[in-house]
Amino acid sequence: MVGSTRAVNRRTAMGLAAKAAMTAALAAGSIGMLRAAPATAEAPDAAELAFTSATELARLVAAGQVSATELATLFLDRVDRLNPALNAFTTVMRDQALRQAAELDARQARGERLGPLHGVPIVVKDEDHVEGIVTTYGGGAFSVPAARDSAVVARLRAAGAVMLGKTTMPEFGIWAFTESDAHGITRNPWDLSRSTAGSSGGTAAAVAAGLAPLGVGGDGGGSIRLPSSWCGLFGLKPQLGRVSAAPNRELWNNLGVIGCLSRSVADSALFYDITQGSTPDVDVYSAAALDGSFVQAAATPPGPLRIAISTKPASLTATVDPETAAALESLGHLLESLGHHVFHGEPAYPDITAAFEPMWLVSPAAESRRADHPELLELRTKELALYAIPFDNPAAMAAARAATDDVIARVMPFFDTADVLITPTTPGPAWPVGQLTGMDFHGAALKSLPAASWTNIWNVCGNPAAAIPTGFSGAGLPLSAQLIGPPNSELRLISLAAQIEQARPWSNTRPPVR
Repeated sequence: MVGSTRAVNRRTAMGLAAKAAMTAALAAGSIGMLRAAPATAEAPDAAELAFTSATELARLVAAGQVSATELATLFLDRVDRLNPALNAFTTVMRDQALRQAAELDARQARGERLGPLHGVPIVVKDEDHVEGIVTTYGGGAFSVPAARDSAVVARLRAAGAVMLGKTTMPEFGIWAFTESDAHGITRNPWDLSRSTAGSSGGTAAAVAAGLAPLGVGGDGGGSIRLPSSWCGLFGLKPQLGRVSAAPNRELWNNLGVIGCLSRSVADSALFYDITQGSTPDVDVYSAAALDGSFVQAAATPPGPLRIAISTKPASLTATVDPETAAALESLGHLLESLGHHVFHGEPAYPDITAAFEPMWLVSPAAESRRADHPELLELRTKELALYAIPFDNPAAMAAARAATDDVIARVMPFFDTADVLITPTTPGPAWPVGQLTGMDFHGAALKSLPAASWTNIWNVCGNPAAAIPTGFSGAGLPLSAQLIGPPNSELRLISLAAQIEQARPWSNTRPPVR
């Protein structure tokens, strides 16, 4: 079992000013705070804490049953022990995390109000800036530390989260597998011979293995949902513009969003209540305001919904694995038993190539031009930059945006007849590692795009979409379904996902690597 008595030292409960449970959940977009009150019950032991939800960890810290420093030490010790096998981190921020945790403990001892993630350790995908740490974008071509936090990291830090480190990704998040020349292969905690998918694969491996309760990811074609699928997590791609991309004006033009991977729906809900909102005069895209909080939605049944289920891929020609299809059908029966109207159907999917491919090529190519050491870029990335040249001009970008508008116009009428569409997230359970070994750009693209056959269209359209666990294959690998809603329907998806999680709990399952 993992953990040590020094990592979870209950003497802190007497040494800290006693704190009580979390007060009212986040209300109507506001962020709840924690206040002092006497501590009572003892905290769980170290092994249990590693798989305790972020929401519950915040409550335990507030109640004085465990300190921020003890939690940071516990999770950092797990990283030291398990990361050599998983390879989930590009940078482990031990010294910085322990300093930050000590500062949070000092604030708590002074009786200051606590943020909703006070003392909770998290991880950050290595495309988001953390002050003082190099943002590698998954490669080896950057060496200058970030001058300040990105907007999402700053909001999480203000909420009391402790940054444990930066997580692996393929260079610039281009590929559907978390493998790179600079950082090697990231492995799936459910089977070390299997991939985590990508591009938020390091975050997925860390959260699934109990190295953090939640983490920051990004999604430009499925990069939150694909790793969530293969690692047995909940992963919501929010509406385009829901979470600020600052200091960037956008991520992959209209394709990319920043979001969360977590073991529970409630933890993702808390994350989005904290991080939602654009940065004025920076973000190109800003999502419409929602009429409630994510945390409230996770605690509220959705009511009867019209739910369409389909195994048809939205792009390319992919074949769904029989076990994934069977799990999807079983989910449909569950939803019927919960009072929803379930039927088979899908949009008339258009070809998204003219909308997706130019953005997918031009955006990483532009990011690569910012490299401190361009000679260290992967050969695949250099080849991508060459393929991007014909599209890197105003006329080609205007054509891609017009193609995007056409895709949206053809797909959105489907949601007049369905409140939610459910599809596979990935073709099946996790594929073997080494998918990119020896691959040039063309080979890596042929490997990656089929994995995203059900996900990348929703980046083109901008709709929210979430990966949810649906059980396990006969080989013990996670299976997943994707919930898709109309524009700005995150609260509906969160509510439905929480209802499914309550009916078929998944967050208490643990991988063999733990």
